Amino acid sequence: MAQVSLRKLVKRFDDTEAVRGIDLDIADKEFVVLVGPSGCGKTTTLRMIAGLEEVSGGEIAVDGEVVNDVPPKDRDMAMVFQNYALYPHMTVFENMSFGLRLKRYPKDEIARRVNEAARILDIAELLGRKPRQLSGGQRQRVAMGRAIVRNPKVFLFDEPLSNLDAKLRVQMRTEIKRVHQKVRTTTVDVTHDQVEAMTLADRVVVMNRGRIEQIGPPNELYHAPRTRFVAGFIGSPAMNFLPCRLEEANGALRVRLSQDIALPVPPTRAERYRAHVGRDGLTFGLRPEHLPEDRGNGGAHAGAIDAVIEVAEPLGMETLIFFRINEVEVCGRVSPTAGAREGARLRLCAGLDNMHLIDEASGHVI
Repeated sequence: MAQVSLRKLVKRFDDTEAVRGIDLDIADKEFVVLVGPSGCGKTTTLRMIAGLEEVSGGEIAVDGEVVNDVPPKDRDMAMVFQNYALYPHMTVFENMSFGLRLKRYPKDEIARRVNEAARILDIAELLGRKPRQLSGGQRQRVAMGRAIVRNPKVFLFDEPLSNLDAKLRVQMRTEIKRVHQKVRTTTVDVTHDQVEAMTLADRVVVMNRGRIEQIGPPNELYHAPRTRFVAGFIGSPAMNFLPCRLEEANGALRVRLSQDIALPVPPTRAERYRAHVGRDGLTFGLRPEHLPEDRGNGGAHAGAIDAVIEVAEPLGMETLIFFRINEVEVCGRVSPTAGAREGARLRLCAGLDNMHLIDEASGHVI
């Protein structure tokens, strides 16, 4: 049992407020990922949970007990760092067992825990090797194993995949998820990689400038972002944003992107949007995957856009295309058979059931 609660948590460095009064409840056995750009306060928050940074204000509680003044070694948390922090002169077995040996666990108990962790991580055959004899992915597994053998209340991951190459990062994401399914321990992960956050987390916490922008399951953040920041940060390639105006004609609403392009607003959104007709300061948001080529089956809530392609990026299973609307670059995702090439004209189908309308003044999705 390990429920972690943050209440009005604040961290100041001199006159700079790095974390600005965040509230967060992490349930027992939940995998939560803190994600955001560099400088958003996510790593500072993790280090405060671990006890490596002093709290400037607010409370951190584990199972209802405030741990603000509890030393890191007594919080029963295990941290996996960005750099693996393995002792180069020790074998894998010795690295994994180091913390248990310091606490004078019986030798047979140490061996049992290390062998079990090595089995889970598929590194049993590496126990006699030194770190220099291991690949980056193997070293990362050893670092995870060192945390697992402690059987802590909470795992804390500080950007554990950022030192790995792209292919190995994908593999290790799968490994971490598999380990969490086997070792059901409360886990807090910090990353700047939104793909890592989406694939690993039960819930994602999006942070920006020391505050929490939105908390929710990955699909909720993807399909129902509450702010422009979350809409633009989650998803790759990023969501397209275009200045727009709402118009009304014969009781129906249209979102005008340019003199030539006005797209029909789905009737299910009309009531929500109607108060914003004619207003300045609105932004239209649509993800590239909701801007494919027109196949003639877009449905009632689709709008046509004729694009002159400036750049085409073939990716095998799909092609990313880039074009402009009123000098704003827009990205679409089309089939590799759509005939997309530089300078070509292509009719696209905007899936308006997936559109977002954003109030630029507040940054909130309407």
